[in-house]
Amino acid sequence: MNSSLKFFLPILAISLASYGMNLQDNGLVTLASPYSVKETSDRLSAMIDEKSLTLFARIDHSKNAQNADLELNPTELLIFGNPQVGTPLMNCSITTAIDLPQKILVYQDEDRQTQIAYNQPEYLKQRHNIQGCDQVLDKVHTALKGIAEAATK
Repeated sequence: MNSSLKFFLPILAISLASYGMNLQDNGLVTLASPYSVKETSDRLSAMIDEKSLTLFARIDHSKNAQNADLELNPTELLIFGNPQVGTPLMNCSITTAIDLPQKILVYQDEDRQTQIAYNQPEYLKQRHNIQGCDQVLDKVHTALKGIAEAATK
């Protein structure tokens, strides 16, 4: 095996392993929560408030399904944001507005495990060809990760 291949294979393996841990092919970051969907959503809502972000909506998809005589595992969507962060992203690429405000999905998967999911900012960068906003995207990444992780502790 040539020396450059010996060097790059371990890096590739580590990269692929860390990629598969929480970033799905669809651009979603997922994180398991030890709490119910409702409690996780309550905790996320409190973290959003603590960070002085605006919670625009909290949608209980399973309740809406039940009202239509349909079944859906517990599923809630929190929509929140801050124009100080969102506006610069839209100025970099106006189509980013389709993905703003930020959203965090909390749901019970088929194994009855509560999951948190949100859009990976790098995915948004690629999807909308965002250029010149890496600092803002880093800020979004840090905020989303911090909020999600704090809600699961």
